[in-house]
Amino acid sequence: MDTSRNNDKRSAWAAEFRATLALSWPLVLTNVAQNALMTTDVILMGRLGSDALAAGALGTNLYFAFLIFGIGLMSATSPLIAEELGRKRHSVRDVRRTVRQGLWCAVMVAIPIWIVTWNGERILLAIGQEANLAREAGAYIRALQWSLLPFLFYLVLRSFLAALERPGWALVIGILAVPINLGAAYCLMFGEFGLPVFGLQGAGLGTVISSTFMFVALAMVTRYDRRFRRYHLFGRFWRADWPRFRALWRIGIPIALTLAFEVTIFNAAALLMGRIGASELAAHAIALQIASFCFMVPFGFGQAVTVRVGRAYGAQDPDGIARAGWTAFALGVGFMIFTAALMLFAPRLLISAFLDLGDPRNTPVIEFALSFLMLAALFQLADGAQAVGAGMLRGLQDTKVPMIYAGLGYWGVGLPLGAALAFGTSLKGIGIWIGLATGLAVVAALMLWRWLRRDALELTVAPA
Repeated sequence: MDTSRNNDKRSAWAAEFRATLALSWPLVLTNVAQNALMTTDVILMGRLGSDALAAGALGTNLYFAFLIFGIGLMSATSPLIAEELGRKRHSVRDVRRTVRQGLWCAVMVAIPIWIVTWNGERILLAIGQEANLAREAGAYIRALQWSLLPFLFYLVLRSFLAALERPGWALVIGILAVPINLGAAYCLMFGEFGLPVFGLQGAGLGTVISSTFMFVALAMVTRYDRRFRRYHLFGRFWRADWPRFRALWRIGIPIALTLAFEVTIFNAAALLMGRIGASELAAHAIALQIASFCFMVPFGFGQAVTVRVGRAYGAQDPDGIARAGWTAFALGVGFMIFTAALMLFAPRLLISAFLDLGDPRNTPVIEFALSFLMLAALFQLADGAQAVGAGMLRGLQDTKVPMIYAGLGYWGVGLPLGAALAFGTSLKGIGIWIGLATGLAVVAALMLWRWLRRDALELTVAPA
């Protein structure tokens, strides 16, 4: 009997591994494709010169500080849909309710973000950035901000496909968006094919084009694919559903703030780098882009584990919750061991994608980037652990306490420590990166501690 039970357990873990991997790899590659959109923009900005790269980094960081709130809010659709499908596998009405109200939430959050980001130059000047950089960054943001709403719409539809464990179309569309973004941005930035030379603004307009493509293409898939059209996601779009609307905000605001705490500490780090020097800021942009690219993999596992845990949560299966959580955790952290080794042993290869290593004018930026990448390698494990850990807890719709943990770790520990080391010692930019690494480690430990206590906290049974 014991042998049979052990075989059953092994089979259950093997099945969970296969299910998690099958769901994760399209999500991971979709994240990589989306990050490639930003990476190609950064590479093109580097071709405009180091000042343009610095201005683009300022604009991107400021804009993303607001965008991330919308991304977090849209993320609430995934656990709600997954829970409903765990409770009732062929549910249609409640899935449709969540998607529709997710689209409503996208509109509601986009309007105030547009108003604020339109004044990006004034914000950057108010926080002490150089006037020339602030002017260029502000113009870039004014073009970039119009990509917000189509991108949020795309995220809602992508969450719908992920919760159904059918993320393939989102991957295909995300991959197609990369050359579209690259071609549009290049032509608009450098005035190819008779177009005006828009410079940095061209990168923003290229993102608008690629984001609109992603939403329209995915909307067509959900409308005409036989597996999805029965949900009639866009039918009676204007019909209010206030209970579901409130539920999305209740779960989504803590997720949004958790992501905002994490992203804004990196944004704040970029602003602090700007006060140290342009070379440090450009190097920070390169190192952070490399680290962000690597982060897309555990972030994808975090999205997958939200769905897998959410389904087990809806089915009231505590053993399934544990299997789903630990499987994704092992996969996410395991991958980050590989990325840490890559940053340690091949940093110049990574940097060469952004700057000409043979150009002596780039030497200061390259040296700073090498130092920052060494520290980025050290926090890869913590970054992967906190990303997957947050996704595990979101599957249980546990979002408020993790939000507090994120605020404490990033803004209570990481940023103050980084600022103190940067301006109170001779470490400067290296001190900022030490603070970032410490904040990530604190948050990862707290997330894991809460997951381990989920039974005591009664987080393993879905509400009736």
